[in-house]
Amino acid sequence: MDKKTTFSDLQLNNWIIRQCATIGVKSPTPIQSNCIPQILEGKDCIGAAKTGSGKTLAFALPIIQKLCEDPYGIFALILTPTRELAYQIADQFAVIGKPMNLRHCVIVGGMDMVEQGIQLSKRPHVVVATPGRLADHLDSCKTFTLSKIKFVVLDEADRLLSGQFDQQIQTIFKNLPKNRQNLFFSATITDTLEKLKGISNKDFYHYEAPSISDAATVEQLKQYYVLCPKDVKDAYLAQIIREFIGTNASGNVMIFTDTCKNCQVLSMTLNDVGFENVALHAMIPQQQRLAALAKFKSNTVKILIATDVASRGLDIPAVQLVVNHSIPKVPKEYVHRVGRTARAGRTGKAVTLVTPYDVALLKAIEEHINTELVELKVDDAEVGKIYTQVSVTKSEAYLKLDEGDFYEKRLINKRKKWILEGLDPDEEEEKLLKKKKKHRKLNSSNGKLKNK
Repeated sequence: MDKKTTFSDLQLNNWIIRQCATIGVKSPTPIQSNCIPQILEGKDCIGAAKTGSGKTLAFALPIIQKLCEDPYGIFALILTPTRELAYQIADQFAVIGKPMNLRHCVIVGGMDMVEQGIQLSKRPHVVVATPGRLADHLDSCKTFTLSKIKFVVLDEADRLLSGQFDQQIQTIFKNLPKNRQNLFFSATITDTLEKLKGISNKDFYHYEAPSISDAATVEQLKQYYVLCPKDVKDAYLAQIIREFIGTNASGNVMIFTDTCKNCQVLSMTLNDVGFENVALHAMIPQQQRLAALAKFKSNTVKILIATDVASRGLDIPAVQLVVNHSIPKVPKEYVHRVGRTARAGRTGKAVTLVTPYDVALLKAIEEHINTELVELKVDDAEVGKIYTQVSVTKSEAYLKLDEGDFYEKRLINKRKKWILEGLDPDEEEEKLLKKKKKHRKLNSSNGKLKNK
């Protein structure tokens, strides 16, 4: 279909258009122009477009318009793979739906389950959830129903259908009505297209942004790599940050690494050498994760160090540089990481640190995105000046981490095991602490009885 140029052309209500303007969205992006009319007509929809192309509003706006015509709860369910993305999507629904008093709730792990059950019992219009926690509520809570839902959205659909969430997705879909609209959106959707077609129980509209398969990243993104020895990688990272901050005082930096422990150590190291930052990974309790993200979004802290829990969907306009401290092993995860910058037409820069062991991974990424990364030269003399300080500081960070309660080795291994088993590590840790407290009380009581 022909691309529309205004939201009015898409038959959206004037008050919705005004709300879009309040957040700086004046005209629709291609995925919005193509998908919104089809969704308003009642069709299922599969939408694929590059990161930063406005996919959230592509499903949020027609859902809100349909909701205002016949408001009831629970009207729409949005599933997403990460907690932080769930909160971001909920915020957009809240802002656009404010004039009609839209009620929403976020159902994710790491937060109080009883309080969430109370929120669900109040029948909010929109529920935004991660699959694991919502499945837990459906298994244990009888105070709400999804049987009258009009819309089901799978955001980052390829990740949700990758196999990790299969059991939880099955539990959720058993509780959904057959007569519903299914909306599936992602930046990398081709791998799961047949699965999506199987879920849809009626004719669907499939939109794929032009050339999405030819170049998975946007033109406004400048992509570089830095060749460096493995043992000196942290010093190169520090120098890249220093050079960037020296020329871009207003820009924010996101740094991606591979594991929770490496993320925490890198955060501690950079803090100690003068680069104030916050960390975001699965082994941090949810309230602390939200607090860290809030500091970064508000520009209170300019640097965020994260694992791939932050690689999908997060929209933080101030991010001008993404650094891959560890090169992703799956090329499409590179696409999601670097998609945190150069969003909605803005420019951005991505730098990937490449050791001699990573060259094959770099080639796989270049083939996937159909783009060759440009080598970025870093001043080796400046790297040499800070190498010793960074290395010593990192060694001290490892020692602090091993001595601290937060990274007690047995707890790390347990949390890793819980994550691999599809369990919520925050909830399992809370259960473990309750057991320990109960055990201590029993021992204390037994001691008192013996003394008597």
